[in-house]
Amino acid sequence: MRLDLTTLNLVLAVAETRSITRGAEREHLALAAASKRLSDLEARLGANLFDRHARGVEQTDACRALVRHIRSLHASLHALESEVGEFARGIKGHLRIAANTGSIAECLPPDLAAFSQAHPQIRVSLEDLTSSEVQAAVAEGRADLGVFTPPIQDNRLTTWRYRTGELAALVPSSHELAGREQVSFEDLLAYDIVGLHAGAAVEEQMRERALELGRTLNARLQVRGFDAIAQLVEAGLGVAILPAVPAARFAKVFNVKVLRLDEPWATRDYLLAVRSQDVLPHVVRRFVEALCPGQAPMAAAPASSKSLPSHTAKSKA
Repeated sequence: MRLDLTTLNLVLAVAETRSITRGAEREHLALAAASKRLSDLEARLGANLFDRHARGVEQTDACRALVRHIRSLHASLHALESEVGEFARGIKGHLRIAANTGSIAECLPPDLAAFSQAHPQIRVSLEDLTSSEVQAAVAEGRADLGVFTPPIQDNRLTTWRYRTGELAALVPSSHELAGREQVSFEDLLAYDIVGLHAGAAVEEQMRERALELGRTLNARLQVRGFDAIAQLVEAGLGVAILPAVPAARFAKVFNVKVLRLDEPWATRDYLLAVRSQDVLPHVVRRFVEALCPGQAPMAAAPASSKSLPSHTAKSKA
């Protein structure tokens, strides 16, 4: 079934004005032509889109679902027009990057700045997602590249080791642990934990480690940024584990103490990923080479492969 944009725009106009007459006027259509378009569409879909009454129309559930898709389509068309229009302004490519919060806070921004300076004709956009969301976005083509922390959950990805980072503990300066230089994870489990929202890699890792120790993770407060975590820790609402680099920055701003986390898993890798394919797009290949110099892109792994393709580059940490 083919749906034309004129009819879809008419549906949106009628839904927003609650009137076929006003919707037709907004789309510059004759009332008879608009009514026929709507009835033909309803026949194609096999569902009524509007409940008609004397004072106008009301959307049905089917119409509400269709309107959501129409608005999404408008957003995609706007993005398409904007991106293609950039070529007329000298932009030669658009690189969509998805990254987890840790990599954005710890290591990615300087590399993005260096790449943008070296390639001013390439527009770079960045989206902050959880590690699992990053992998899904890259595998499904919603992002060109991703930066995340293991485990790898999707075998449609080709990955490189990009950087190595460290996790640290953050406690209030007046806390009983503040006199130490290092703590174990088990030491922290005696206190309320301030952390990121569910799905963040470090939160999932803490839950797994607590389970292995037969302990409960008292994740009382969950927020969406490291700065919010630091403020809550300063207020005495709990302790936290977060990347060491932003933790050190927060210690200069907030009344908190950074402690070394004495755990083997406190050292973790950041992986750079692309969707497995025979030939990487030129812009994507340039970015991979910039962040993992001297390493050739991998060929795509078969879609049915049960193994997770990866390529290891020397850490830049």
